[in-house]
Amino acid sequence: MTTTPHLIYLHGFTSSPRSRKAQWFANRLADRGVTLHIPDLNVPTFEYLTLTAMLDRVAETIRALPDGPVALIGSSMGGTAALHFADRYRDAEATRVTQLLLMAPAMDFAGNRKTQLGEVRLNAWRDSGWLTVYHYGDVAERRVHYGLFADLLNYDIFSLNLSLPIRIYHGRSDASVPYEQCVQFAEPRPNVDLHLLDSDHQLLDQTDTIWHGMVELFHL
Repeated sequence: MTTTPHLIYLHGFTSSPRSRKAQWFANRLADRGVTLHIPDLNVPTFEYLTLTAMLDRVAETIRALPDGPVALIGSSMGGTAALHFADRYRDAEATRVTQLLLMAPAMDFAGNRKTQLGEVRLNAWRDSGWLTVYHYGDVAERRVHYGLFADLLNYDIFSLNLSLPIRIYHGRSDASVPYEQCVQFAEPRPNVDLHLLDSDHQLLDQTDTIWHGMVELFHL
């Protein structure tokens, strides 16, 4: 008999455990008697957010779970965290992680910020220390420290060598994270199952498709 893993949902940048997509999946899983664990990844605070702190929070979440396999479900920057967690903690808490399911993962978060902000705004962020962004979880503008960008420069997804099964759903019309980055990541890695969908970054019109994939992948 196949064991259903503990499921952990990793939300994206400027999001929260209350995100619409996270709660949609949590409700569907609850109907099947499965708990979706959704840690707050705005750590240590959103203002001083770093990917390194996010990975620490994932490790902490896994340590709090009973024994058994774990699967990570990552959305956008949560997908970034899932991939790097599987790599950086491979000899620690990530030994329990058996599968990843990623939705529009930010394969090059730092590079995408460079493109979206442009040189002038990126330099202003560095010089002032702060960037103002809209935080969808808080429904308000918030500032984030340049330490986030500096920390991300220590991570390179395209250099990762992971062997666990990875399923990715990405929208062809994603204006935030180019789907071509997922194609670049998946092509040389036979353990990556990439599904390109006719959707945008949020993938909210594809939740049923992703749900059916989740049921199959996690033996729900």
